[in-house]
Amino acid sequence: MNTFPRTEVEGVSLSRMIIGTNWILGWSHRSPAADRQIKNRFPAGAQVVPLLKTFLDEGVDTIMGPLQQERVMQEAVQETMQATGRELILIDTPIINVDDTEEGRKQARATIHRSKMCGAKLCLIHHSSAEQLVNKNRHAIQRIDDYTDMIRQEGMIPGLSCHMPELITYSDENGYDVQTYIQIYNCMGFLMQVEIETVAAIINSAKKPVMTIKPFAAGRTTPYVGLNFVWNTIRDCDMVTVGCTHPDEAAEDIEISRAALERRFPDIEKRASPNAHQDAFGKAK
Repeated sequence: MNTFPRTEVEGVSLSRMIIGTNWILGWSHRSPAADRQIKNRFPAGAQVVPLLKTFLDEGVDTIMGPLQQERVMQEAVQETMQATGRELILIDTPIINVDDTEEGRKQARATIHRSKMCGAKLCLIHHSSAEQLVNKNRHAIQRIDDYTDMIRQEGMIPGLSCHMPELITYSDENGYDVQTYIQIYNCMGFLMQVEIETVAAIINSAKKPVMTIKPFAAGRTTPYVGLNFVWNTIRDCDMVTVGCTHPDEAAEDIEISRAALERRFPDIEKRASPNAHQDAFGKAK
């Protein structure tokens, strides 16, 4: 097995490349037809194993997403670890009930417990839940301590999934028990709520490591462009989450990432063309 550069979140070693799950579970950010194609490709965990094995073989052993709620991912993780004898480090992003009621807290606690039961070491509250608690006027994420404490009680490391970049700012300002963040970051500004430069500044000044997501802007830029941008504008402690649907794509993304980190050109094939013998394409290998 090869190695890939690593970082740490509260003493837990993570590969700096993280395996994303949108392009396994059918959330393409492109079209319903694309969503269906993904789901048809991965009807069960067995179809995902070759993809995850490719990542593991290259030292990318960290996977992130709503793992507890998706049967396909639960099957894929368990079958991959059984087939390879190697561990996948799981980061769950549960959608929790944040109602300020006894029943709401009961449901939240049960959801967080399921994160532990699915094997997660880190539990990052999904942005759609966390953002309901934001009070911009007070620079606060109200009652976030309730949920990070629930995560601690289950023996997991707490974090926040952030589409709204203010979550990083408010968490750092208030010293919440949040040990890592997820943040959308790509060269297209896709789904980012403020300018790319502003998000870059927030990531680079964050007090905790940041897991960046959507580096390819859901296919709106190429892996070469998307990965080179992100790897060259984040810190050594930060991570890049990559989604793909085929082992060959995973291998390319890993090689492009290694090359970006090593400041060299990637060793990848030229793309196909009806006329590959064009001077603009350079010499064939």
